[in-house]
Amino acid sequence: MHSDSAAPHPGTEELPVEVVSDEEMAFIDAALAAATAGARPLLSSAARRAAAPLSCAAYSAAGGDIEDFPLPRRSLLARFRERRALAVTDITATEWCEKQMEFVLEHGKPERTEAMKAGSDRHAQLEQEVVERVDIAIRSAEELWAVKFMNFIVGTNQLMFEGITREIPVIGVVEGSWMIGIIDEIRMPMDGISFQPILVDTKTRVRPTIPSEAQKRNGRLQLMCYKYLWDNLISEKFPAENFFSYFDLDPNYLLSDDVKQYISSLGFSAKTFEDVLKYFKVTCDALPRSRELLFLR
Repeated sequence: MHSDSAAPHPGTEELPVEVVSDEEMAFIDAALAAATAGARPLLSSAARRAAAPLSCAAYSAAGGDIEDFPLPRRSLLARFRERRALAVTDITATEWCEKQMEFVLEHGKPERTEAMKAGSDRHAQLEQEVVERVDIAIRSAEELWAVKFMNFIVGTNQLMFEGITREIPVIGVVEGSWMIGIIDEIRMPMDGISFQPILVDTKTRVRPTIPSEAQKRNGRLQLMCYKYLWDNLISEKFPAENFFSYFDLDPNYLLSDDVKQYISSLGFSAKTFEDVLKYFKVTCDALPRSRELLFLR
């Protein structure tokens, strides 16, 4: 009796099958729709007509036709992250699908699916278990960063005294580029021996199935980026001047009353943005490096 499934031919390999989630399909659909519509020109037709007389002489001197030399195009990093920090999720999204990331930057993210909303709700629920959110009126980029630094200080204090904290912002320079991220959870070991915190990243799934190897690899990459940023904050001197210059921030910026009251409620006193940064650097100096063991759940 013959089996219903044919055996593979000699010399052939059985290819692994990977299920694509609804979220990933939404990105792919958006990319295909954008490709069908056609890529947008780098310059408007009027701008290209104006630039043509200036360019023809240079190309003619080089011995070629202008159509043989397309206009240089700026990198995605320069176009979409100039004077902004790279996010850790920029790195992981590019590792997952470089073309998908390009379409997201060029044409925007697709509409959020129910699975995306459920994932965000789950992260918010986990945060509320250990962190109390406070609404603060933000009036400038300096105040936005001041609040982020204070959130880091409060979160790490909670980590050292209570053994756990969640949604901790981190920032640092990686290969010459500023990078930011938010660590889902940091916890202290319960063995009473090690005092190196453990970094944890939480992944939500549409279906109750084990993630594919590609998804697990992507999650590990994200955690390794967080570890790099955390350990650099602890072991390296924070490049304050570079930070002020790159993000065009004024260290002497006077904080608003709302932000000063928030900082005061945490037991600190600050008048300027630089005052907050000093507290941030002192906090980093007192923290231990993270444990080599990273936890992905």
